[in-house]
Amino acid sequence: MNFINPKTDFAFKKIFGSAESKDILISFLNAMLYEAQPVIEDLEIIDPYLAPKIKGVKDTYLDVKAKIDGNKTVIIEMQVLNVESFEKRILYNATKAYSMQLTTGSRYSLLNPVIALTITDFPMFEDMETVISRFVFKEKSFSTEYLADEFELVFVELPKFDKTLQELETLTDKWIYFMKTAQILRSVPEELGNVPELRQAFAIANEANLAPDELEDLERREIFIQDQRGAITKATRIGREQGIEQGIEQGIKQGKLELVMRLLERRVGPLSPEIPTRISQLSAEQLENLGEAVLELASVSDLTTWLQAHNNRQ
Repeated sequence: MNFINPKTDFAFKKIFGSAESKDILISFLNAMLYEAQPVIEDLEIIDPYLAPKIKGVKDTYLDVKAKIDGNKTVIIEMQVLNVESFEKRILYNATKAYSMQLTTGSRYSLLNPVIALTITDFPMFEDMETVISRFVFKEKSFSTEYLADEFELVFVELPKFDKTLQELETLTDKWIYFMKTAQILRSVPEELGNVPELRQAFAIANEANLAPDELEDLERREIFIQDQRGAITKATRIGREQGIEQGIEQGIKQGKLELVMRLLERRVGPLSPEIPTRISQLSAEQLENLGEAVLELASVSDLTTWLQAHNNRQ
Protein backbone atom coordinates (compact mmCIF):
# COMPACT_ATOMS: atom_id res chain seq x y z
CA MET A 1 0.00 0.00 0.00
CA ASN A 2 1.42 3.40 -1.02
CA PHE A 3 0.24 6.83 0.12
CA ILE A 4 0.66 10.18 -1.60
CA ASN A 5 2.77 12.80 0.13
CA PRO A 6 0.43 15.14 2.07
CA LYS A 7 3.17 17.78 2.07
CA THR A 8 2.68 18.55 -1.64
CA ASP A 9 0.01 21.11 -2.48
CA PHE A 10 -1.94 18.67 -4.69
CA ALA A 11 -2.12 15.97 -2.01
CA PHE A 12 -2.82 18.46 0.78
CA LYS A 13 -5.86 19.81 -1.07
CA LYS A 14 -6.97 16.31 -2.00
CA ILE A 15 -6.94 15.18 1.65
CA PHE A 16 -8.12 18.30 3.48
CA GLY A 17 -10.02 20.36 0.90
CA SER A 18 -12.16 17.86 -1.00
CA ALA A 19 -15.92 17.76 -0.67
CA GLU A 20 -15.69 14.63 1.52
CA SER A 21 -12.99 16.11 3.80
CA LYS A 22 -15.17 18.00 6.28
CA ASP A 23 -14.72 15.67 9.25
CA ILE A 24 -11.01 15.30 8.47
CA LEU A 25 -10.51 19.06 8.42
CA ILE A 26 -12.45 19.56 11.67
CA SER A 27 -10.25 17.02 13.45
CA PHE A 28 -7.06 18.46 11.93
CA LEU A 29 -7.90 22.08 12.82
CA ASN A 30 -8.92 21.21 16.36
CA ALA A 31 -5.58 19.41 16.74
CA MET A 32 -3.48 22.25 15.30
CA LEU A 33 -5.35 25.26 16.69
CA TYR A 34 -7.00 24.14 19.93
CA GLU A 35 -4.73 21.44 21.42
CA ALA A 36 -7.11 18.71 20.22
CA GLN A 37 -10.07 20.14 22.14
CA PRO A 38 -13.39 19.85 20.23
CA VAL A 39 -13.75 23.61 19.82
CA ILE A 40 -14.75 23.38 16.15
CA GLU A 41 -17.91 21.33 15.77
CA ASP A 42 -18.78 22.34 12.23
CA LEU A 43 -17.22 24.20 9.32
CA GLU A 44 -17.73 25.12 5.70
CA ILE A 45 -14.96 24.42 3.19
CA ILE A 46 -14.89 27.39 0.83
CA ASP A 47 -14.67 26.40 -2.85
CA PRO A 48 -14.09 22.68 -2.20
CA TYR A 49 -11.10 21.33 -4.10
CA LEU A 50 -12.28 18.55 -6.39
CA ALA A 51 -8.79 17.56 -7.57
CA PRO A 52 -9.09 18.14 -11.34
CA LYS A 53 -6.08 17.60 -13.61
CA ILE A 54 -3.34 20.05 -12.72
CA LYS A 55 -2.43 22.29 -15.65
CA GLY A 56 0.89 23.47 -14.21
CA VAL A 57 3.08 23.63 -11.16
CA LYS A 58 2.47 27.25 -10.24
CA ASP A 59 1.75 27.58 -6.52
CA THR A 60 -1.79 28.17 -5.34
CA TYR A 61 -1.04 30.16 -2.25
CA LEU A 62 -4.18 29.39 -0.26
CA ASP A 63 -4.35 25.61 -0.26
CA VAL A 64 -7.54 25.29 1.81
CA LYS A 65 -9.92 27.90 3.18
CA ALA A 66 -12.78 27.31 5.61
CA LYS A 67 -15.34 29.07 7.78
CA ILE A 68 -15.45 27.87 11.40
CA ASP A 69 -17.75 28.77 14.29
CA GLY A 70 -20.07 30.56 11.88
CA ASN A 71 -17.96 33.66 11.23
CA LYS A 72 -14.23 32.94 11.63
CA THR A 73 -12.11 32.30 8.52
CA VAL A 74 -9.16 29.89 8.53
CA ILE A 75 -6.73 29.85 5.63
CA ILE A 76 -4.43 26.82 5.60
CA GLU A 77 -1.24 26.55 3.56
CA MET A 78 1.27 23.73 3.19
CA GLN A 79 4.71 25.03 2.17
CA VAL A 80 7.55 22.69 1.20
CA LEU A 81 10.17 25.16 -0.09
CA ASN A 82 11.54 28.07 1.91
CA VAL A 83 11.28 30.70 -0.81
CA GLU A 84 12.23 34.36 -0.60
CA SER A 85 9.74 36.68 1.18
CA PHE A 86 7.59 33.72 2.25
CA GLU A 87 6.94 35.37 5.63
CA LYS A 88 5.56 38.46 3.90
CA ARG A 89 3.38 36.34 1.63
CA ILE A 90 1.74 34.74 4.67
CA LEU A 91 1.00 38.14 6.15
CA TYR A 92 -0.31 39.43 2.82
CA ASN A 93 -2.68 36.50 2.33
CA ALA A 94 -4.00 36.79 5.88
CA THR A 95 -4.57 40.54 5.78
CA LYS A 96 -6.13 40.25 2.33
CA ALA A 97 -8.58 37.62 3.62
CA TYR A 98 -9.44 39.98 6.48
CA SER A 99 -9.90 43.16 4.42
CA MET A 100 -11.78 41.55 1.53
CA GLN A 101 -14.71 40.78 3.82
CA LEU A 102 -15.93 44.34 3.35
CA THR A 103 -17.36 45.98 0.29
CA THR A 104 -17.22 49.72 -0.29
CA GLY A 105 -19.27 51.53 2.35
CA SER A 106 -19.57 48.54 4.68
CA ARG A 107 -19.14 48.95 8.44
CA TYR A 108 -15.89 47.81 10.08
CA SER A 109 -17.96 46.06 12.71
CA LEU A 110 -18.80 43.45 10.06
CA LEU A 111 -15.17 42.26 9.94
CA ASN A 112 -14.76 38.74 11.34
CA PRO A 113 -11.63 37.04 12.76
CA VAL A 114 -9.03 35.39 10.51
CA ILE A 115 -6.56 32.64 11.40
CA ALA A 116 -3.68 31.83 9.05
CA LEU A 117 -2.43 28.28 9.66
CA THR A 118 0.86 27.50 7.90
CA ILE A 119 2.52 24.07 7.90
CA THR A 120 6.16 24.16 6.78
CA ASP A 121 8.55 21.38 5.80
CA PHE A 122 11.49 23.51 6.94
CA PRO A 123 12.35 25.39 10.16
CA MET A 124 11.04 28.94 10.19
CA PHE A 125 12.05 30.11 13.64
CA GLU A 126 15.52 28.79 14.38
CA ASP A 127 15.61 30.30 17.88
CA MET A 128 12.42 28.51 18.98
CA GLU A 129 12.19 24.80 19.77
CA THR A 130 8.39 24.53 19.83
CA VAL A 131 6.72 22.73 16.92
CA ILE A 132 3.59 24.90 16.97
CA SER A 133 3.86 28.65 17.46
CA ARG A 134 1.17 31.33 17.59
CA PHE A 135 1.48 35.03 16.84
CA VAL A 136 -0.93 37.88 17.58
CA PHE A 137 -0.59 41.66 17.66
CA LYS A 138 0.86 42.89 20.97
CA GLU A 139 2.06 46.16 22.45
CA LYS A 140 5.85 46.15 22.12
CA SER A 141 6.82 47.05 25.70
CA PHE A 142 4.04 45.54 27.80
CA SER A 143 2.84 42.69 25.53
CA THR A 144 -0.77 43.84 25.82
CA GLU A 145 -2.75 42.09 23.09
CA TYR A 146 -4.40 44.19 20.39
CA LEU A 147 -7.61 42.72 18.98
CA ALA A 148 -6.44 39.32 20.15
CA ASP A 149 -9.44 37.46 18.74
CA GLU A 150 -9.33 39.13 15.34
CA PHE A 151 -6.03 38.09 13.81
CA GLU A 152 -3.73 35.12 14.48
CA LEU A 153 -0.83 33.48 12.66
CA VAL A 154 -0.19 29.83 13.55
CA PHE A 155 2.85 27.89 12.33
CA VAL A 156 3.53 24.15 12.43
CA GLU A 157 7.19 23.34 11.68
CA LEU A 158 7.34 19.65 10.74
CA PRO A 159 11.16 19.19 10.99
CA LYS A 160 11.02 20.04 14.71
CA PHE A 161 8.69 17.12 15.42
CA ASP A 162 10.78 14.07 16.31
CA LYS A 163 8.43 11.72 18.17
CA THR A 164 8.35 8.08 17.15
CA LEU A 165 5.14 6.14 16.52
CA GLN A 166 5.29 4.67 20.03
CA GLU A 167 5.71 8.12 21.58
CA LEU A 168 2.54 9.63 20.10
CA GLU A 169 0.22 10.76 22.87
CA THR A 170 -2.24 13.38 21.64
CA LEU A 171 -4.36 13.85 18.53
CA THR A 172 -2.04 16.74 17.66
CA ASP A 173 0.93 14.35 17.73
CA LYS A 174 -0.86 11.90 15.48
CA TRP A 175 -1.82 14.46 12.84
CA ILE A 176 1.70 15.88 12.69
CA TYR A 177 3.11 12.35 12.43
CA PHE A 178 0.70 11.68 9.54
CA MET A 179 1.81 14.84 7.74
CA LYS A 180 5.47 13.99 8.19
CA THR A 181 5.54 10.25 7.47
CA ALA A 182 2.48 9.18 5.45
CA GLN A 183 4.46 8.95 2.22
CA ILE A 184 6.91 6.35 3.61
CA LEU A 185 4.31 4.18 5.37
CA ARG A 186 3.10 0.97 3.72
CA SER A 187 0.10 0.39 5.96
CA VAL A 188 -2.02 2.34 8.44
CA PRO A 189 -0.45 2.06 11.92
CA GLU A 190 -2.85 0.98 14.63
CA GLU A 191 -1.91 4.06 16.65
CA LEU A 192 -3.30 6.25 13.87
CA GLY A 193 -6.00 3.99 12.47
CA ASN A 194 -7.95 4.12 15.74
CA VAL A 195 -8.84 7.75 14.92
CA PRO A 196 -11.71 7.67 12.35
CA GLU A 197 -10.69 10.94 10.67
CA LEU A 198 -7.09 9.82 10.29
CA ARG A 199 -8.25 6.50 8.88
CA GLN A 200 -10.33 8.43 6.34
CA ALA A 201 -7.34 10.64 5.49
CA PHE A 202 -5.24 7.54 4.77
CA ALA A 203 -8.02 6.23 2.51
CA ILE A 204 -7.99 9.44 0.46
CA ALA A 205 -4.19 9.40 0.37
CA ASN A 206 -4.06 5.79 -0.89
CA GLU A 207 -2.52 5.84 -4.37
CA ALA A 208 -4.84 3.01 -5.40
CA ASN A 209 -7.78 5.44 -5.16
CA LEU A 210 -6.26 8.02 -7.55
CA ALA A 211 -6.84 8.21 -11.28
CA PRO A 212 -3.80 7.72 -13.58
CA ASP A 213 -3.75 11.40 -14.59
CA GLU A 214 -3.79 12.44 -10.92
CA LEU A 215 -0.80 10.22 -10.20
CA GLU A 216 1.02 11.63 -13.22
CA ASP A 217 0.43 15.21 -12.10
CA LEU A 218 1.48 14.36 -8.56
CA GLU A 219 4.73 12.86 -9.86
CA ARG A 220 5.42 16.01 -11.88
CA ARG A 221 4.89 18.12 -8.79
CA GLU A 222 7.29 15.94 -6.78
CA ILE A 223 9.93 16.20 -9.54
CA PHE A 224 9.50 19.97 -9.68
CA ILE A 225 10.00 20.28 -5.91
CA GLN A 226 13.09 18.07 -5.97
CA ASP A 227 14.57 20.08 -8.86
CA GLN A 228 13.89 23.32 -7.00
CA ARG A 229 15.57 21.96 -3.87
CA GLY A 230 18.53 20.88 -5.96
CA ALA A 231 18.80 24.32 -7.54
CA ILE A 232 18.71 26.00 -4.12
CA THR A 233 21.39 23.64 -2.78
CA LYS A 234 23.63 24.17 -5.79
CA ALA A 235 23.17 27.94 -5.72
CA THR A 236 24.06 28.03 -2.04
CA ARG A 237 27.20 25.94 -2.66
CA ILE A 238 28.31 28.16 -5.54
CA GLY A 239 27.73 31.26 -3.46
CA ARG A 240 29.70 29.88 -0.53
CA GLU A 241 32.60 28.87 -2.77
CA GLN A 242 32.84 32.33 -4.27
CA GLY A 243 32.49 33.80 -0.81
CA ILE A 244 31.10 37.22 -1.70
CA GLU A 245 27.60 38.64 -1.88
CA GLN A 246 27.73 39.11 -5.64
CA GLY A 247 28.81 35.50 -6.02
CA ILE A 248 25.85 34.32 -3.94
CA GLU A 249 23.39 36.27 -6.10
CA GLN A 250 25.01 35.03 -9.31
CA GLY A 251 25.08 31.47 -8.00
CA ILE A 252 21.36 31.56 -7.18
CA LYS A 253 20.53 32.92 -10.63
CA GLN A 254 22.74 30.32 -12.35
CA GLY A 255 21.07 27.53 -10.40
CA LYS A 256 17.63 28.78 -11.40
CA LEU A 257 18.72 29.13 -15.03
CA GLU A 258 19.97 25.54 -15.23
CA LEU A 259 16.80 24.26 -13.57
CA VAL A 260 14.51 26.16 -15.95
CA MET A 261 16.43 25.00 -19.04
CA ARG A 262 16.21 21.38 -17.89
CA LEU A 263 12.46 21.65 -17.24
CA LEU A 264 11.83 23.37 -20.60
CA GLU A 265 13.69 20.72 -22.58
CA ARG A 266 11.63 18.02 -20.85
CA ARG A 267 8.42 19.91 -21.63
CA VAL A 268 8.78 21.33 -25.17
CA GLY A 269 11.85 19.53 -26.54
CA PRO A 270 15.07 20.92 -28.09
CA LEU A 271 15.39 24.72 -28.18
CA SER A 272 16.91 26.88 -30.89
CA PRO A 273 20.15 28.69 -29.85
CA GLU A 274 18.57 32.12 -29.46
CA ILE A 275 16.02 30.99 -26.86
CA PRO A 276 18.57 30.07 -24.13
CA THR A 277 20.22 33.43 -24.80
CA ARG A 278 16.94 35.24 -24.19
CA ILE A 279 16.24 33.17 -21.09
CA SER A 280 19.69 33.95 -19.63
CA GLN A 281 18.84 37.66 -19.84
CA LEU A 282 15.87 37.26 -17.48
CA SER A 283 16.16 38.40 -13.88
CA ALA A 284 16.26 35.88 -11.04
CA GLU A 285 12.62 36.66 -10.24
CA GLN A 286 11.57 36.20 -13.89
CA LEU A 287 13.44 32.88 -14.03
CA GLU A 288 11.49 31.73 -10.97
CA ASN A 289 8.22 32.78 -12.64
CA LEU A 290 9.17 30.90 -15.81
CA GLY A 291 9.96 27.81 -13.74
CA GLU A 292 6.48 27.95 -12.25
CA ALA A 293 4.89 28.36 -15.68
CA VAL A 294 6.76 25.51 -17.41
CA LEU A 295 3.98 22.92 -17.36
CA GLU A 296 1.53 25.47 -18.73
CA LEU A 297 3.64 25.75 -21.91
CA ALA A 298 2.61 23.23 -24.54
CA SER A 299 5.04 24.22 -27.31
CA VAL A 300 8.06 26.33 -28.26
CA SER A 301 5.58 28.88 -29.60
CA ASP A 302 4.01 29.21 -26.14
CA LEU A 303 7.48 29.71 -24.67
CA THR A 304 8.32 32.40 -27.23
CA THR A 305 5.07 34.20 -26.42
CA TRP A 306 5.85 34.04 -22.70
CA LEU A 307 9.36 35.43 -23.24
CA GLN A 308 8.06 38.24 -25.43
CA ALA A 309 5.55 39.27 -22.79
CA HIS A 310 8.08 39.23 -19.96
CA ASN A 311 10.94 40.82 -21.92
CA ASN A 312 8.62 43.76 -22.46
CA ARG A 313 8.32 44.20 -18.68
CA GLN A 314 12.05 44.58 -18.11
